[in-house]
Amino acid sequence: MDAFTVHKGLVAPMDRDNVDTDLIIPKQFLKSIKRSGFGPNLFDELRYLDHGEPGMDNSKRPLNPDFVLNQPRYKGASILLARKNFGCGSSREHAPWALQQFGFRAVIAPSYADIFYNNCFKNGFLPIVLTEFEVARLFDEVQGFNGYELTIDLPEQVVRTGDGRAFPFVVDAFRKENLLKGLDEIGLTLKHADKIRTFEAERLARHPWLNVQPVGVGR
Repeated sequence: MDAFTVHKGLVAPMDRDNVDTDLIIPKQFLKSIKRSGFGPNLFDELRYLDHGEPGMDNSKRPLNPDFVLNQPRYKGASILLARKNFGCGSSREHAPWALQQFGFRAVIAPSYADIFYNNCFKNGFLPIVLTEFEVARLFDEVQGFNGYELTIDLPEQVVRTGDGRAFPFVVDAFRKENLLKGLDEIGLTLKHADKIRTFEAERLARHPWLNVQPVGVGR
């Protein structure tokens, strides 16, 4: 998992409430057992004018010119600005995967669905909560200025504008530390690899029969 410290990036506005996970990554794309390849189908129903299915060549599909992420001014955006209750709906972990694989590192919104919010941290994607007033102000600025960028400073827990204003945000200390170090749940477990190996060796020394291979297995 990539560490998150300070990130400066172009902002794209997703100006609607209650964006659910099926809109973020539609259900037909969840058939894959891999954790990659979801970026091209992020917001599929909004980005394209036809119905998307796995295996389609997205480069040949008709784009919706009115959708924000298809507008040239937001090409390469890495910070998504959203409205309240972002990520509601089903509990698919594919939603933060798709956002990351499209190129986003963080999302800023007044509120999130709990499961989506938790899944973001597990995958190194930062969901920032600001007040509705602050988010509304940022929407006005993003839509009013081409090339609008923000800087997210996780160590200081602030979002900074280009003119020096700072919007503080709250993040759980344990989650913050994991993001700063690039540790997911597997990474946290592997920090104790030596202790795990020692435990396994001692367990087999006390109970050697656990290491006996059942008859017929592996033949």
